[in-house]
Amino acid sequence: MQAVPSEFLAIDRKSRVHIPFEDVGLRDPEKRICDFDDVVLPLSTEEAILEASRCIHCPDPAPCVEACPTHNDIPSAMWLIEQGQFLEAAALYRQTSSLPEICGRVCPHEQLCQGSCVRNKHHEPVLTGALESFVTDYARSLEGVTIQVGQSTGKKVAIVGAGPAGLACAEQLVGRGHQVTIFEAKNTPGGLLLYGIPNFKLPKDIVLARWKDLDKAGVEFVGDTYIGKDKTIDDLFEEGYEAAFVGVGTGIDAPMEVPGEDLPGVYLATEFLIRGNVEMEYLPEGLRSRPTIGRKVAVIGGGDTASDCLRTALRMGAEEVFCLYRRTEVEMPGGKKDRQLAREEGAKYQFLTQPVKFIPGDDGRLAQIECIKMRLGEPDEKGRRRPVPIEDTNFFVEADTAILALGYWPDPVIGETTTNLDTHKWGLIVTDQVTGATSRPGVYAGGDAVTGPDLVVTAMVAGRNAAAAIDDYLRNK
Repeated sequence: MQAVPSEFLAIDRKSRVHIPFEDVGLRDPEKRICDFDDVVLPLSTEEAILEASRCIHCPDPAPCVEACPTHNDIPSAMWLIEQGQFLEAAALYRQTSSLPEICGRVCPHEQLCQGSCVRNKHHEPVLTGALESFVTDYARSLEGVTIQVGQSTGKKVAIVGAGPAGLACAEQLVGRGHQVTIFEAKNTPGGLLLYGIPNFKLPKDIVLARWKDLDKAGVEFVGDTYIGKDKTIDDLFEEGYEAAFVGVGTGIDAPMEVPGEDLPGVYLATEFLIRGNVEMEYLPEGLRSRPTIGRKVAVIGGGDTASDCLRTALRMGAEEVFCLYRRTEVEMPGGKKDRQLAREEGAKYQFLTQPVKFIPGDDGRLAQIECIKMRLGEPDEKGRRRPVPIEDTNFFVEADTAILALGYWPDPVIGETTTNLDTHKWGLIVTDQVTGATSRPGVYAGGDAVTGPDLVVTAMVAGRNAAAAIDDYLRNK
């Protein structure tokens, strides 16, 4: 336990408003683009105590708690941190979150807890995400993390997909005494956390440490097994599993469907990020080499994946990296924080621009991108203004590498190979919104495979909710 500075003892609510704000520290952009290490500097104990002391402890229900998909008891955690009770704060987070050390880093806090902090009206919000990762890292380094295993029920549950939904579901099920096996198409657990999010945002050792917690608790992992191709959900039930949870995400890159997108030098975002960021030992067969990039790299798209690709290309040595987006920055779905970091590191943005053709050079590789200028028309069904091409405004952009970060589609294979499993919208699984129950008794699903591309935290919550429903099903069927 850390000593609390005397000036923060018994501090009243009014005085808390005047405690100075210090944002998280970042490594210098010129240095951080030379490696794939974490760009965020860890808080010191003194900085954590000071920042937590800025919380004014709103009456229940606190806006930050309401905005958090896990409903973490953030005000109580802030109070514990300001008292120096870091272990107790970490334990509090783990009561409601299966991945607090990860969510503290990758959640869009400015849209969730921090964005709902009442201090935003006149001041900077409390850095709830940084404090969540600080205390959970602190507790792990000091005493490790142990998942409490429940008394054995003798029931076997299969989990398909080792991403955030599957890992959370597994943690909750072993805590209830069930025998859990995770089946994963790749050779290492983590899913999106390991293969999709670059190390400079989420260090791989944090993901692997969380897997080791599950491994020690008895969760079995079966890698290199593609459910729907190597074996089916029906096969799992025949092997003795009494329930199954599907948390496979949405891993199919949306195509652009323009001439030349199959040229050498044009990559889909998933392949580019996996090959560019993941250690060779974790890469699937066929992807164990770094992507070849040239001097000028274009990333097409406006989400967080586009930002990840921009920043990865810079670290791989590209001289000029730019984003082409068909709307304006106002309509971009990705987080502002990631775009700010990308700009600091040298990425450029070109808005109201739509690529229409990829053009090869004499060597057959990508050399140019033909684009057309756009304007914004009437809002679409989601409320964003539609991009409309402006006739006779075609122009050419030099680029020897292009990365398509256009979003993701569900893999339809689970729906196509599972008896009596209802799907919709190109393969998304139909479930009960609360329990995750599907049309097939004993089969549950959650995360992006149900909602389409969404947040790590919402997938994790879906996995936890489904685990509670699976437990009830197994005990009462």
